[in-house]
Amino acid sequence: MRNDHMTLRSMAVLDLLVPDAPSVPVEVELRYDTRDPYAVTAAFRSGPSGWVEWCFARDLLADGLIAEAGSGDVRIRPAVDDIELVVLVVSSPAGLAMFEASAQELADFLDRTYDLVLPGTENQWVSVDDALTTLMPYDLG
Repeated sequence: MRNDHMTLRSMAVLDLLVPDAPSVPVEVELRYDTRDPYAVTAAFRSGPSGWVEWCFARDLLADGLIAEAGSGDVRIRPAVDDIELVVLVVSSPAGLAMFEASAQELADFLDRTYDLVLPGTENQWVSVDDALTTLMPYDLG
């Protein structure tokens, strides 16, 4: 496991697509943390003091930039009518939200995550002992 932990943060504005209305710009913080090298977090500004976070696979972001990807709560795909945009859909039991984002901006963020942890080397950043301790906090002996 690597001990030189790093966190990458990048602010973006995604457009919330609203039926029969103009899109609404939403501030989003994209985060990548080498302590969880397989994941990306998108924190959506939900009001003056609130954020809603979605954590998903870094590979999902990479795949979604070139083709439809995801089958769960987070789905990403290139926009049908504009190759410079990506559509991000997040869903929960309360409903779903569809956003458009700059494909280039997301690709640049993804490239910066690769500067920290190359694809295929994520396992070098993970401590199996720490993960097991988190999952099993009690002494079973």
